[in-house]
Parts: sequence; C-alpha cells; structure tokens
Amino acid sequence: MSNSSPTERQEQIAKLADLIDDIEICMLTTVDTDGKPWSRPMATQEVSFGGDLWFFTQADSEKIDHIERNRKVGVAFAHPGRQDYVTMAGTALVVKDRRKAEEMWSKKLETWFPEGLDDPSLRMIKVEVERAEYWDSPSSAVVYAIGFVKAKLTGVPPTSIEDHGRVDLS
Repeated sequence: MSNSSPTERQEQIAKLADLIDDIEICMLTTVDTDGKPWSRPMATQEVSFGGDLWFFTQADSEKIDHIERNRKVGVAFAHPGRQDYVTMAGTALVVKDRRKAEEMWSKKLETWFPEGLDDPSLRMIKVEVERAEYWDSPSSAVVYAIGFVKAKLTGVPPTSIEDHGRVDLS
C-alpha cells in the first residue's frame, strides 16, 4: 500500500503524465499461455494519464486471451530523443463500454475499426497502474559528451544526472 499523501500521489501522477504525454506508441506486456511475458506495440490514447491507461483492441485478439488468464501486465514507454523512459505495472481489465469508447475515440482508430464505435469487436483494455518507475535524463548530447570526456580524463565513471523515481499508485 502506498504511504504517500493524496497531494504526493497527484504530484507523482502528474510527473508520469508529463513523461508519457506525447509518446504515441508503448509496449504492452501480457503473460502468454506458456507463462512467458509477451510484448506488443499499442497506440496510446490522446487523454491525460490519471492513474489508468486505456487501449483499444479487437475482441478476438490474443492479448485478450492473455489478460483473461492473467490480469497482471506491464507497459513500457520510451522517448529516446528526450531520454525519458517509463515502465508501469498493473492489473488489466477487458472493457466493453460505449460511453468510455466515445470519450476516448479518435479518428485515427478507424484504421483498425472501420465500423467506428459500432464495430462489434471493439473492446478496450483498462490498466489500473499499481506502480511505475521512470528515468528522465537530460537529452542534450553536449551533457553526455562532457560526462564522457570527464570520465576518460579522470578515470572516474560519470555520476548519474538523471531524475529517477519509483511510484507506488496502489
């Protein structure tokens, strides 16, 4: 259970939201039928992160089978250009909710759901994030170059200048 206050929790969620805000594709990891982790790219939704992640999928997708057997999932985000990386773990639910789908719908989803919101195979995956970890490093090549040169000259490995944290949202 989290020991953070409601204010701290909101600050942690805001930090995560900021880090993943414009990352369009993430990796969703489920547990396969043989008990091994299996990851696939998923489009992120154009809504602000508030503690839950949402994805659209087809009712007959393999990931639905995985989630129905084992609801524990992982989601990984990366923005190498900014040197931002976030991993989240949580519990997934398969949802068929027209109102939520309308709220989250974007025109680009018609590529996968030509019938739009009326597609009978349309489902959503809700991931209730329980914990997360992030690495937020300076993205400047100059910062890295200076650290590399300093390490070569002094023989001392560079110290980490990244913002790194673990967040318990459960």
